[in-house]
Amino acid sequence: MSSPAYKRILLKLSGEVLMGEGGLAIDPEVTARVAGEIKDAKDAGHELCVVVGGGNIFRGLSAAAKGIERATADYMGMLATVMNALAVQNALEQVGVDTRVQSAIPMQSVCEPFIRRRAMRHLEKGRVVIFAAGVGSPFFTTDSGAALRAAEMNCDALFKGTSVDGVYNADPKKDSAAKRYETVSYDTVLADNLKVMDASAIALCRDNNIPIVVFNIREPGNLASVLRGEGISTVVQKEG
Repeated sequence: MSSPAYKRILLKLSGEVLMGEGGLAIDPEVTARVAGEIKDAKDAGHELCVVVGGGNIFRGLSAAAKGIERATADYMGMLATVMNALAVQNALEQVGVDTRVQSAIPMQSVCEPFIRRRAMRHLEKGRVVIFAAGVGSPFFTTDSGAALRAAEMNCDALFKGTSVDGVYNADPKKDSAAKRYETVSYDTVLADNLKVMDASAIALCRDNNIPIVVFNIREPGNLASVLRGEGISTVVQKEG
């Protein structure tokens, strides 16, 4: 499929992307491969900021369902995203990519606090910026945090790296007849509850006209391929 050239992108990764076959929450080999994907995209001339979820370590909504008070569970989940952000930062710097982590929950001993102008300056200097701790408040997912940061950073698109190669009208892992969309509108995603991202993230991207590109991050080289317009993905955008 042909895809427009996106200069500045926000890459949203689920925490589960960092898990390996052996059950490690953060697998060094898998994390290094993801870092290589990001480096390839940067080397191709793109500016990147990254948001990583925390579900490989702690999932706040699931914990809340088991009895932990929701706000507390969400804060615990935010701390998990900081751990993942530091792991990705380490992997990126090992392959020579200058990286900064900014957290919505200040913890200056390990990373910078989120400051929009500072983050913009990092991007302008060619650094990869990893945003951690969601939006800094409970009751919001990291999807919402990714959409917010994409808007704040004036990103051309939000790339959602998943374990499937796009958006389908049904779960392709359960329904062999599921059909993949090449493009689909924000309103269709919301109306049909297509589970691309949570509804608030979709609405925020729609209101700021930020395309969402859904692709399979587990396939080696796929991020750079999709950025070139050669890989398989689905673009969520305005109709027409």
